[in-house]
Amino acid sequence: MTADAHSHGADQMCEPGLRLYAKALREGRLGAGSVVDAPCLIDFGLLQPTVEDLDRLEPVAPALALHRLLRTSADRVADERRRGERLAETFEPLMRMDGRTTAPADPPAICVRNGNELINQAIGEAMADACRELLAIQPYNGQNPATRLAASLDRDQAMLDRGGRIRTLYQHTQRHSAAIMGRYEQLTGDAEARTLDEVTDRLIVIDRKVAFIPVNVADSAALEVRHPALVAYFATTFDRLWRLATPMYPEAVQQPTLNGVTPRQHAIAALLVEGHTDSVIADRLGMNVRTARVHIAKLAATLGSESRAQLGYLIGQSGILDQGPRESR
Repeated sequence: MTADAHSHGADQMCEPGLRLYAKALREGRLGAGSVVDAPCLIDFGLLQPTVEDLDRLEPVAPALALHRLLRTSADRVADERRRGERLAETFEPLMRMDGRTTAPADPPAICVRNGNELINQAIGEAMADACRELLAIQPYNGQNPATRLAASLDRDQAMLDRGGRIRTLYQHTQRHSAAIMGRYEQLTGDAEARTLDEVTDRLIVIDRKVAFIPVNVADSAALEVRHPALVAYFATTFDRLWRLATPMYPEAVQQPTLNGVTPRQHAIAALLVEGHTDSVIADRLGMNVRTARVHIAKLAATLGSESRAQLGYLIGQSGILDQGPRESR
């Protein structure tokens, strides 16, 4: 049994553990290697090494093991209580000082959250009180989103369980992402996703009361915005992009190919005519440079171009930009 298969709550006992403990009671002792499939028995203190042979384990009475665990828990609670008392003593003289120049007790209209841990904590706190909707724009950053999506799964499902809804915008390049599709298939409730050629920087709007936007390209800092006018502006921007986007989940709409030019190549053609480099095109459309160059080569082959300069001319002459990508919604 793998570690993933055995994973369960810290205060729970798995079936293999129950069976193994029953065996230990019957036989009196077990080999140390037998608990590989049920390490929770060691965590609970239900098995311990024998005095005469440390490679052998003997069962501990459940009442004794439980007493030890409760005593440890009580000690931990007492430590936290003492820490709280020390903090109260530390802050007591500060609270007696004049507070006219300190920040107000209510959340500020705009504040900076530095570091991914503090950003995620702030989002989690806002989501814990949310019951209406989550609007999100998630541009591709060149990394597998699986870890980030898994971390937010329980948080998002909790909001859906409260009757809220989730609307997320991605770039077209993410339409077939296994990580993204797998996440939505795990969610139960009113969750939808759509895609566009280009999206804005990362944006999260919660209940149209608070928004989070990046401060820098690395997303290592974010602004938490609670100013009603700014949050309304972000929500309106999202709504207008949402109406222009192509459904991805729960029902995907197929993007049509026009005259041999795919929707992705159409988007690339528009950026080529504007004079952008391959790296800029790749960044704006959410793909790596190598993939962008492959699409540029296919577009050139479709239009019969033999050079970059000729490709721009042929794009203009072909009229494909005048037609526009017709996407059903």
